[in-house]
Amino acid sequence: MLQTTSPAETRIPHPDGVTAEEFRAALARLAAGVVLVTAHDPDDGPRGEDVGMTATAFLSVSLDPPLVMVSVRNDSRMEDLLARQPLWAVSLLSESQRHVAGRFAMKGRVSDRLLFEDLTYERGELSGSPLIRGALATLECRTEQRVVAGDHTLVIGRVLRASAPSMESGPLTYFRGRYRHLS
Repeated sequence: MLQTTSPAETRIPHPDGVTAEEFRAALARLAAGVVLVTAHDPDDGPRGEDVGMTATAFLSVSLDPPLVMVSVRNDSRMEDLLARQPLWAVSLLSESQRHVAGRFAMKGRVSDRLLFEDLTYERGELSGSPLIRGALATLECRTEQRVVAGDHTLVIGRVLRASAPSMESGPLTYFRGRYRHLS
């Protein structure tokens, strides 16, 4: 008699028993805010270059002192830059900025210089990083600690400056693998 196996039986679990697919499917049900993390690389070219990365793993860590944390994929351009550049910024994206999130989340994307080319932003006074206009809030940060955690590095930053302009727009969120609006 021919014995067949189900797809669940052929998946290789992590040592603790959960597969990457199971983990990803479960965590896709956690709604998250969407931010654009930016930093200026002064060593790239004669005027330097701005670097950006869309993130959903971003959170407040402490009120006193004011600390935030972002999870950055190891060996990414942003992780490499934040390892040597302690100043960076975060723009909390509004529901009308889905195109910004998608642009900086693309795999195999074009240069960051081209990604920033037609965006409206101002340069952070303390970090020198782009702050996206129309964002719900912007933060300028200085790295306090880096913690390697699996295939990501958790970058904890002290908030040096925060701005939350008066807006009626809602936040851009990410849920079940898609950008969403709160309703």
